[in-house]
Amino acid sequence: MVSASVLVLFGSLFSSSGDYVDHPKMQPFIDEMVEEHQYDATALKNVLSQAERKESILKAIARPAEKTKAWHEYRDIFIQPKRIKEGKAFLQEYKETFDIVEAKYGVPREIIAAIIGVETFYGRNTGSYRVIDALATLAFDYPKRSLFYRELKNYFLMVRSNNLDPLEIKGSYAGAMGLGQFIPSSYISYAVDFDGDGFKDLWHNRKDAIASVAYYFKRHGWKKGESVADRVTLYNTDADHFANESLKLNGNLQVWKERGVNVPKGQQERDAALFRYENEDGMEYWLAYKNYYVITRYNHSRLYARAVYELSQALTK
Repeated sequence: MVSASVLVLFGSLFSSSGDYVDHPKMQPFIDEMVEEHQYDATALKNVLSQAERKESILKAIARPAEKTKAWHEYRDIFIQPKRIKEGKAFLQEYKETFDIVEAKYGVPREIIAAIIGVETFYGRNTGSYRVIDALATLAFDYPKRSLFYRELKNYFLMVRSNNLDPLEIKGSYAGAMGLGQFIPSSYISYAVDFDGDGFKDLWHNRKDAIASVAYYFKRHGWKKGESVADRVTLYNTDADHFANESLKLNGNLQVWKERGVNVPKGQQERDAALFRYENEDGMEYWLAYKNYYVITRYNHSRLYARAVYELSQALTK
């Protein structure tokens, strides 16, 4: 990858044919980066002038699978024999790494592998959009832009700190990168240089990616050895009103019992959330605990969390 410093030195050689050359939001962004992070204004303008607005990105973010599909449709994307088979092979191939990472961070290897399996099919599909295009499009032309505006800032900080070419890196339509699909702020906060080569390489180094996912989960409060979720039934259908109310753990088990949930016997007192999932033949309910909530910190979706959990369970069989 070409370094950010090279972009500063040879910025005048780059064309200014992108879609953001005269965008009204570009100069204020540059001014903020210069004031807040002492970034080089010329280098920023050179890069942003080559960013391209992608209508396909705006269309994709308006209809994510997590918000448009029923559970059984979402499940069929990720819980497949091939993904399970390759996940088991992935666990075996990197067994030594998983041994070390699991012991250090306390996160089960099957959860880590399931995240990478759901996100990128173990590195097969890491994204084809240039991250600069994705983040510029979403920061400047997406109405709900505050998150992506911050992530564009973080992206420039990330490439500067790691001597990367901001025009070269590819990722998802939302600017997520590498095997674990870290957005720039997550890379800055949670990426790990597992092999000690001086670079946190989440794009090609599977050991770094495995350790980084584990560290992310540890920092978000994963509880080693604790239950993740239980399938339950209702003895009072009024409890359904509380299902899918929030991703937060909005009641302890005694509260859920009083609301009408058949709480699993022998389960120790803890906070939980109730989720409803739509199958082809009807609804089912799950009580989700702290570790399930931690999965939703990776992607704020009850469908995503269940896909990761079910894939992780399949990888242990």
